[in-house]
Amino acid sequence: MKVMQLLPELNSGGVERGTLEIARALVAQGHQSLVVSNGGRLVSQLEAEGSKHLTLPIHKKSLSSLWQIRPLRQLIEQHQPDIVHVRSRVPAWLTHFALKGIPAHKRPHLISTVHGFYSVNRYSAIMTQAEKVIAVSDSVVKYITDHYKNCPPQDIVRIYRGIDPVAFPHNYQPSAQWFNQVFNDFPELENKFLLCLPGRITRLKGHESLIELMQQLQSQYPQLHAVVVGGADAKKQAYLNELQSTIQNKGLADKITFVGHRSDIREWLAFSDIVLSLSNQAETFGRTALEALSVGTPVIGWNRGGVAEILSNVYPQGLIEVDNQKALIETVKQHIEQPQTVAPVTMFSLKDMCNQTLELYQSVLK
Repeated sequence: MKVMQLLPELNSGGVERGTLEIARALVAQGHQSLVVSNGGRLVSQLEAEGSKHLTLPIHKKSLSSLWQIRPLRQLIEQHQPDIVHVRSRVPAWLTHFALKGIPAHKRPHLISTVHGFYSVNRYSAIMTQAEKVIAVSDSVVKYITDHYKNCPPQDIVRIYRGIDPVAFPHNYQPSAQWFNQVFNDFPELENKFLLCLPGRITRLKGHESLIELMQQLQSQYPQLHAVVVGGADAKKQAYLNELQSTIQNKGLADKITFVGHRSDIREWLAFSDIVLSLSNQAETFGRTALEALSVGTPVIGWNRGGVAEILSNVYPQGLIEVDNQKALIETVKQHIEQPQTVAPVTMFSLKDMCNQTLELYQSVLK
């Protein structure tokens, strides 16, 4: 079969990663894989792994994107995919209009993936108007059934995003060289009990909860140290400065380290004693929490969204009532005083995600 996936760009992020993973799985099973996007730094990897990339500027949330309807229709008619899989709202609208100009008997099957809790409106509704709608977690299934009554429940298919256990092996240990480099760059991290808050620096990630936690526990546990793993893009620099001045004012400057954007996230998750998931909005899946559990590091997080689904299946003792700072403090204290072990993770595998997606493709072709 021939599958064409559409997304805005191919730089970084969960949608992009999922696209590459499915493209790789299609090629591995002898199918043809096409990806349409405005391009980006992952294109070379995509093509090296056997897919064909077609560049089209389908990334702008503006009326000018409507000029791409005809070129997209021409691409679909030229390549004649069996399935078109849309993963984002602008590409979904453009595909909707492009397919209208193709005779019904020549149209490919249409599949969408709902990757996020989009704002609820007609613009977002397009993601639920496909033959089959993939939801990346039960939380997303609920979001669709609550807000888009026109989407038949039998057309929604939950396929969890997955990780490769080979890339995040249980009880993974970073190399001696890695530790030497880190202790050289951040000497304050040596011989500490480490709390890690991973993720980009945005107001959504719960840094304020971390600061409050450190303020409450620092005198009782002098060996406790927090590390924030994630960078701030230019627009978020002011927020980062605000966080750092709050930390300074509370006398916590020597207790919280910002290490910036890192490509060695696996090492940081394995190095940490506890990984925190404190986003102040539900996340659709929570891949980083899963990666931490996969390498054997306990995760403590609010009981909502995809993170709660992962924790309830893999590490229920890490679940805490949403926004209950007291419960957060108590759970962290219990983990410091009685270190916990995480069993090997068997659910949420990349292999399952790929197999279930390809099975869904095959099922609509029958």
